[in-house]
Amino acid sequence: MTVSQTPPGAEAEDGATQDADPAGGEEKAEGAEKPLLRNRDFQALWTSEAFAALAKETAEVAYPLLILATTGSAFYAGAVGSAQLITTSLLSIPGGTLADRMDRRLLMIICNMVRVVLLGLFSALLFADVTHPALVFSIAVGSAACLGISNPTGLAAIKQLVPPSQLTQATAQNQIRYFAATMGGPPTGGLLFGVARAFPFLSAAIGFLVSTVLLLFIRKPMKVEQISPGEKRNTAEGFRILARQPVLRLLIVWIMGSNMAFTHSGVFLALIATAESRGASSGFTGMLLSIAGIGGLVGSLIAGPVIKKVAPAKLFLAAAWIGPVAAILLANVSGLIPLGIIVACVFLRGPITSALFLAYLAAMVPDKAQGRVLGAVMFMSMIAAPAGVFIIGTVFDQAGPVWVFTIMAVISGIAALPTLSPRIRGLAPPEAYTDTVTTGAPAEDGPSKEAPAAPHKEGESR
Repeated sequence: MTVSQTPPGAEAEDGATQDADPAGGEEKAEGAEKPLLRNRDFQALWTSEAFAALAKETAEVAYPLLILATTGSAFYAGAVGSAQLITTSLLSIPGGTLADRMDRRLLMIICNMVRVVLLGLFSALLFADVTHPALVFSIAVGSAACLGISNPTGLAAIKQLVPPSQLTQATAQNQIRYFAATMGGPPTGGLLFGVARAFPFLSAAIGFLVSTVLLLFIRKPMKVEQISPGEKRNTAEGFRILARQPVLRLLIVWIMGSNMAFTHSGVFLALIATAESRGASSGFTGMLLSIAGIGGLVGSLIAGPVIKKVAPAKLFLAAAWIGPVAAILLANVSGLIPLGIIVACVFLRGPITSALFLAYLAAMVPDKAQGRVLGAVMFMSMIAAPAGVFIIGTVFDQAGPVWVFTIMAVISGIAALPTLSPRIRGLAPPEAYTDTVTTGAPAEDGPSKEAPAAPHKEGESR
């Protein structure tokens, strides 16, 4: 299948205008080799998404604080959080479809501006001391709907802005943005809430506005390839591609099982309940969670170098089997600090494997189907998380922490089995699979015939 990765009239892949000689010679080739940091279009997208992520995290920590301050109901605060998660998960499916049907930059701008209006008006109402649980619920769910639509769109845009050789590096850089926002947003939101209830939401509205302005600096056209005569871009195509492509299918099964066993909310719930059952203070419990959370940030910072130096098959195998081993250790360790360190090691693998999986997806799937496949991936990976939280809470109440961690070991162990497949153990680098998936037809099983996979050596830059 032939898919144009750069629409006619588009700029060069490195974000610079194609001022090459008429023969189309060496300047184009040199431009494609420029470092990712000099790709102004991608860096504008990355910075824009960083502001949006920070704004989202700042507002999300303020919703439960506001609900608890006005109603005192922890149940309602939890219900709002669950509604946000479900809304984001469900809306990622139509969000992926929209990302394959319209200009992706325009779609992200629309989502940002809707959140600017929602959070701006909400801030004004809070300044006027007008609040109601139903209003908080509406604003939170509305923002979550925008997140569900914009998430697959932002990820799908990466393939339009970077050459195939830099897809892995670009997805690795994306992980830094997510985990930095996760670490920085909650304390910022809590601090601002202490000054005035409206400030976290006003700050988030400003953050989304800045994100919108930065999107305007992307010069490369982000329109999707036009639909061919007779072609239909069905929403279900994303799920069909995942089911047909062996590598993506095996990895998404592992990701779903791993998310069920080690979702952040579920693991933090297990740590909090274990610490309380052992008489730890709230301050000590908070420190324990911080130790665990640092693992994700460190993983995002080292994802790029690790992916360059370690073969993909070794990374996936190690990441998959770290889960059950860590869970067994959690079930048998007596101290609390070691629990936080073990969980930090589990979270360390997340950014690395996420970046690598998204690089394979970006390489394999043609641009015109990126949004729908990403929407399907986000739905499937997120929908497993609430089940994991429910299982952890129920088992802890009935049997205590040892059985919680034992069940986590069983679930993650079963989920890791697909990584033993010869297809995963023989993975070539992501760029060897560029556009090997054909929409509407069975996927190829291996690397592109035009780009056969060379044996990967550790330490070799890909």
